[in-house]
Parts: sequence; structure tokens; C-alpha cells
Amino acid sequence: MNAEIISIGDELLIGQVINSNQALIAEKLNSAGVFADRMTTVGDNEQDIIDVFHKAFSTHDIVAVTGGLGPTHDDTTRAVVCKFFDTDLVMNNEALDNVKNIFAHRNISPHKINEDQALVPRTCTVIQNRFGTAPGYFFERDGKYFFVMPGVPYEMKAMVDDFVIPFLNKQKTGLVIRHLTLKTTGIAESFLAEQIGDVKNIFSPDSRITLAFLPSPLGVRLRISVKAGTIDEAERNIQEVELKLRGKAGKYIYASGDVELENAVGILLKENKLTLAAAESCTGGLIADRITNVSGSSEYFECGVITYSNRSKIYELGVPADAIRQYGAVSKQVAEAMAFGIRAKAAVDIGISTTGIAGPTGGTAEKPVGLIWVGYSDKDETFALKLQFNYGGGRRVIKERAAQAALELVRRRILKISEE
Repeated sequence: MNAEIISIGDELLIGQVINSNQALIAEKLNSAGVFADRMTTVGDNEQDIIDVFHKAFSTHDIVAVTGGLGPTHDDTTRAVVCKFFDTDLVMNNEALDNVKNIFAHRNISPHKINEDQALVPRTCTVIQNRFGTAPGYFFERDGKYFFVMPGVPYEMKAMVDDFVIPFLNKQKTGLVIRHLTLKTTGIAESFLAEQIGDVKNIFSPDSRITLAFLPSPLGVRLRISVKAGTIDEAERNIQEVELKLRGKAGKYIYASGDVELENAVGILLKENKLTLAAAESCTGGLIADRITNVSGSSEYFECGVITYSNRSKIYELGVPADAIRQYGAVSKQVAEAMAFGIRAKAAVDIGISTTGIAGPTGGTAEKPVGLIWVGYSDKDETFALKLQFNYGGGRRVIKERAAQAALELVRRRILKISEE
């Protein structure tokens, strides 16, 4: 089965609202063995919506529509749906009770415009809304399925989880679609592709397996996608490809799925009974923020300090004033002294530090914008890595990349992964 996802609303076309609904629906459809091969966004124009409906329903087994079911004049989806399926509106008592209950819970009385939300197309199956006043609609015609849901993300998600996916799971599409994402960092997309080599050596072209490279400022995600006849076949193919990719680029892969680098580092610290502290200059607390976003991080994270000025580096961390005068705050020597200083002050196993030039000002020919030093210190060694980031993404991106590099350095030292 194939599907088209249609998003309705002028706010989407003018960039006022980011369309997160289509990504969630596509992911959920995949879990039911349905591939969404087209996503369409259309404004609040009746004829445009009708045209999109006709084209989508003539070329797809499933159409999933979101948006335009609100109570105001610019919410035209319900009227267009009635016109498309040649039906009229009737009051749905369950939906009306839902509207009244929602307003009663707020200690206010609904107006007629609110109660009219319970008017639904006569020939549809009503998808009740657990979190809002606008119900959804379901139509089945000639073995094809048409779902209409509100654009409010949490209302739509509940309908997909409670109605759409359970219904599609019963249809037995005969196709299982599975994805696995491997997360890498510390290597550029082109170098990673070179490291992996020809994908024909990993899976055959006719295997219904694909591999996508998804780069971002913090790393490259490798998405393995598999279509198969059974769950066992899909899982087996995923595992085989994952094993081969790890064999070729394992040192750069820090996690799979939704696991972030700070989670992976936290697990390693806990497993190895190690403690960590961070001294941050250019990253301004981002390392500590990411680490403490993980529940239970107090087991291994002692503290973080932001030593932004030269004075604070000297008085908080014991960085030698002579080192700052001779080499500058953004230098190997200062990064090392910061990492050593926070490790000693916090009495932890590992100290990590960052100092750099995030821009847009402050750069020189010798020390350009994007220059970052990441310091590391444990009982056996103290050193610093020099990194040079492009300013194209702006100040925030440089800070985020520096924090990512610091966390990755901790991961690699614990696992004894060579930097070469």
C-alpha cells in the first residue's frame, strides 16, 4: 500500500508553522507496512484542496489529511470533504458530548460555533478527539482509505495511534517496513562514505534495502531502511547491514535510534564507575546542560563551571596567568590547564574543557573564528585537541559542535579509541 499525506493551512505555506505532522504520520504509516511516497501542502483554498484530494485519491491507496478542522471561517476542510464525498453534515452526539465536557472542565459554556464542531460528514466513520473539540473522519471507497484529522499535533497523534494504525494493522498489507538509524560524529559525510565504500558490498541492489546518509552539524546519521515480507526477515536484514557498517565505521558510531551522545557517554561513565566535571568557556554551559538532560546523571557528573573571562580561568581553575599572557586564552596550554584544573578542583576522574572563538568577531589570521581547543585530563594524561569549524552555521552552531566534540572525546578515551 502507498499513501499520500496532505497538510492544509496557509500558515504552513508562509513558514509561520513548521510542519511536524507529516513526519510523524509517515513514521507511523511505515510501522504498519505503508509507504508514504508523497507529501503535499496546500493552502486554505477550497478549489485547491479539492484538486489535491482528487489527485491523491486517484493515485494512492491511503490518503491522510491534517488541518483546517477548526471553528473559524478559514477552516474549510470539513466543507471540502463533504463536497468531495458528496455528502452533508449531521450532528454526532458523542462528539457533541465531548465538546460540552471539555468546556465544562474549563468552567465555561460552549458557544454555538463550538458545538457546531460536532457536525460531521454523514457518510464518514467518526474518529473521536480525546484532546480537542474537532473530531476526525474516515472514509472507505473502493478498497481505498481516506483519513481526515485536526492539525493540532497532539490531537492528530492520538487519532493516528488510537484509530489509524490499529485499523491499518488489521488490513494485512503484506509488507513490513523497518528503519534503523546509526549515529556517527567526528567524521565528515564524504569521508564516512569513503570509509564504508561501495554499498553493493553491504547489500544487493535487489534486496529492498537502502542506506541514506543524513548529515548535520553534529554528525552524520546512517539510516538503514528495509522492506520485507515478514518481521523476522526485516529484523534479520537490518541486523546484517548494521553489523557490516559497524565493521567498517564502528569507531565513529556512538549510538543507534533516538539515543543522544550525552546518553551514550553517561552509560559509559556509569559502567566504568567514572566521574566527570566540565570547565567551559566558549560553550557557555552547553556541555553541562546536555549531560544533565539525562536522568540520573548526578551519579557520574560532579559539576560544571563557566569560566568565560581570563580572570575566572585563573581564580576558579588555577590556570597560570603566564600561560594566558604568553599563549592567549584560546590555546592548547590553557585548554589543558582548564581540564586539569576542573579535575583537581572537583576531585573527579575526568576533566573536560573548551576554549575557542565562536564569532562572528574576535578572530585573527593566527586564530580565526571557529578555532576551538578541547582539553581532556585524567589520572594518566592531560592533553588538548585543536578543531577548526566553519562559521557558516553561525555562533550557536560552533558552540554546539564544540560541545559535541568534547563529549565525543570523553567517549573515545573511555573506549580507548585512537584519534588517528
